[in-house]
Amino acid sequence: MIIDTHLHLIDRSALRYPWLAGVPPLNRDFSYEEYATEALRVGVERVLHMEVDVDPADIEAETARVEGLSRQAGSMLVGAIASCRPEDADFPVYLERQRANPFVRGFRRVLHVVPDDLSEGAVFRDNIKRLGGAGLTFDLVVLPHQIPKAIALADLAPDVQFVLDHCGVPDIKGGAEHPWREHMSEIALRPNVMAKISGVVAYADPGSWTVGTLRPYVEHTIAAFGWDRVVWGSDWPVCTLGGGLSTWVAATHALLSGCSIAERDRLLSGNARKLWRLE
Repeated sequence: MIIDTHLHLIDRSALRYPWLAGVPPLNRDFSYEEYATEALRVGVERVLHMEVDVDPADIEAETARVEGLSRQAGSMLVGAIASCRPEDADFPVYLERQRANPFVRGFRRVLHVVPDDLSEGAVFRDNIKRLGGAGLTFDLVVLPHQIPKAIALADLAPDVQFVLDHCGVPDIKGGAEHPWREHMSEIALRPNVMAKISGVVAYADPGSWTVGTLRPYVEHTIAAFGWDRVVWGSDWPVCTLGGGLSTWVAATHALLSGCSIAERDRLLSGNARKLWRLE
């Protein structure tokens, strides 16, 4: 069984995505139906939707739209990681509205496309602390040189459960392991941070990567965090930049070929069930 903890759905007729114009291969609709056809063939059974950095005015509409899809017969959607703006003074009011909705399992604020000092602001940091004890996770998406910023947040809010997306977004295409490798070892020392083994094919050369290309990055992430602190995600449709969902699932199984059944099950589903209470 696979629980996909990182699915993006794009519907340009319903929501606005300012960033899509800069990424032509992704600047189209990616529907739940398109994803589900392929996901069911590769063993995905349950899915968390990850926010897609919509226009701030559309944040709650995005969550509502995905929740509506989850009510359809046979839907694999079981929750959403919602977008948020912790830098805004009205974040506490937004947080209370989301706490009342059991479909919302956590939050994410994309940090690699904003100034580095955004996460250092007093309002941002105070609002992140508000997540402590709420049972809601906070996904971190940062570039390797920004991992120290993520470490600072984890240290600031030890009661908040953070999830580091995409193995820390290593530059696999460029073959760069440093300082990514050292930063990953350091952030893994924080018990309130888990790592997401998600969609790293998008960071490799699309025409030449192999399982061996991915292995140093995936294996170091798992070794640093341990089998109890890793979850799996597709990052669909971003993973289509490096081959697609089926290719990433196949590569994952190849990467796990030497692991025990228990270890594989923890990564592919068990840890996600526990973290987001998906029983």
